[in-house]
Amino acid sequence: MELHKRIGILGGVSPESTRIYYEYITREYVKRYGSFDYPEIIIYSVNFQEFRDWTQKEQWHTLTQKMIEVFRTLEKAGADFGLVTANTLHIVFDELQSESSLPLVSIIDATAEAAKKEEMRNVGLVGTILTMSKDFYKKGLEKNGISTLVPNREDQQFINRVIYEELTKGIIRTDSRKRLNNIIEELKLSGAEGIILGCTEIPLLVKESDCDIRLFDTATIHAEKALRYAIG
Repeated sequence: MELHKRIGILGGVSPESTRIYYEYITREYVKRYGSFDYPEIIIYSVNFQEFRDWTQKEQWHTLTQKMIEVFRTLEKAGADFGLVTANTLHIVFDELQSESSLPLVSIIDATAEAAKKEEMRNVGLVGTILTMSKDFYKKGLEKNGISTLVPNREDQQFINRVIYEELTKGIIRTDSRKRLNNIIEELKLSGAEGIILGCTEIPLLVKESDCDIRLFDTATIHAEKALRYAIG
């Protein structure tokens, strides 16, 4: 039996996206290597309401301290490295990594690498309001020579509502999919060569087959990088 690095996941933000990671890592390994010798995974499922409240109130210190505590627990449980299954929480990633003795895999770095590999210069970014309006994601892409377009404020509010009131609850609505596809089309017409699905729940709603532009599914991209890191 081959030994792989043990993966520590901060999950539950939301349960839907955490499931995407678990299923991708385990099923992709079996598909790729033909055995069930996939890396061991430890999931710390946090209190989603607490995390939602802290982000909405922008209580970044409280959020960071809790995340540090989570990764210390995962490390004690035997994790060799960790990942946060949410784009928005990466707003404090640098501080979190500096305080954690556990190596962490960034979703922004993984996504930027994927977009750069496909020679993207301009991308559209959809996600929570914080992900779209703050500069932490844009800076991560900018370091890789990629500029970012975001929807207008009204569309940002719509996407944010769909994420929290529908997708994180497992609700998939056809009308929401249609409007999101329209927003993506507007970003394309504004010059976006690809679209970053900067919320790990959004791939539940929209697929590349739904629209005529390259979509970057950050949950799958992040899970793939974690799998590759684990099998080293």
